[in-house]
Amino acid sequence: MKALRKLINNIKPTFSKGGKLGFLHSTFDAFEAFLYVPDTVTKRGVHVRDSIDLKRTMTIVIIALMPALLFGLWNVGYQYNLSTGSSLEFWEMFWFGFLKVLPLIIVSYVVGLGIEFASAQIRGHEVNEGFLVSGLLIPLIMPVDVPLWILALAVAFAVIVGKEVFGGTGMNIWNPALLARAFVFFAYPSKISGDTIWIAGLTDGKGVIDGFSGATALANAKAGMPIPSFSDMFLGFMPGSIGETSTLAILIGAVLLLYTGVASWKIMLSTFAGGFLTALLLNALSPGPDSYMSMPAWNHMVMGGFAFGAVFMATDPVTGTQTEKGKWIYGFLIGAMAIVIRVFNPGYPEGMMLSILLLNTFAPLIDHYVVESNIKRRLKRAANNK
Repeated sequence: MKALRKLINNIKPTFSKGGKLGFLHSTFDAFEAFLYVPDTVTKRGVHVRDSIDLKRTMTIVIIALMPALLFGLWNVGYQYNLSTGSSLEFWEMFWFGFLKVLPLIIVSYVVGLGIEFASAQIRGHEVNEGFLVSGLLIPLIMPVDVPLWILALAVAFAVIVGKEVFGGTGMNIWNPALLARAFVFFAYPSKISGDTIWIAGLTDGKGVIDGFSGATALANAKAGMPIPSFSDMFLGFMPGSIGETSTLAILIGAVLLLYTGVASWKIMLSTFAGGFLTALLLNALSPGPDSYMSMPAWNHMVMGGFAFGAVFMATDPVTGTQTEKGKWIYGFLIGAMAIVIRVFNPGYPEGMMLSILLLNTFAPLIDHYVVESNIKRRLKRAANNK
């Protein structure tokens, strides 16, 4: 490591502003920051200093995503095993999933980071580490058989329209990963909906057992068909997006995010509470046991992308609310809206994506009214004390 550090120090003047390759300053700085902790320090004034910087924060989120990713790799192979009647062993299923998911991750990072590097070079800015998380989130919320060229378009749309036009990392209004999913949903709906896109190889039907259905639990519930048991859905033994099926794996990541303080427990808790209480209300208003409204509230918590969205998407510190009271309101409305969209939208069995994007839009407004409410309360208290 000392040799590498010495090499970087020797060539750094060449890439610094005024050097022969100074136009590549942003790119060189990004690679140096990736290898080592940035040495940027404050020069004047009073500043709040913390040991947690953006690089460490992104690293913690990536580590928290590992349980969902690793289970997703195995589940891709497991679902293929069930659909074809194969007899693959544990590591064979894991390896099958690894080979299927790896190209999605590579395309996501190559396209996304390529655009971010180009944008930083053009603007002369530093390359931020924000896409290190988005680049992994995007494949995890996609079907395993999504075409790579569609994924590339979705990533480009998310980075350019969702981030760069607003000024880059920290300036975006909407969650970039969810924008990528929304792009695929609205531009190529057949590639992210239906029964054949959630299991590798099911789209061509080759070697698939006759009558095998690749429908997700949400799709079956919407159609009034039997759904997996609660334990199977909690553990993740069902078709779905790569990283969204196992609530257990997602909650393991949530523990790390909460322990390190990277994610807001208020947003997580209120999102689950909003979804659960809304589902209970719909249970009470259900016209009969055969209605989708009568599905037990706890099933909603482990189906589709609810848990993944509550833990990794709703808690995005850039696109969420910043005030403490606002976090409760923001999370509760996300959970409630997700259930309402699921139950009452006949063309879209999932609701988490649209719910979070909608509340991303209104997050600044929620914070505004929370702040204004605090100001009015303090002014009233000050007037009463005179």
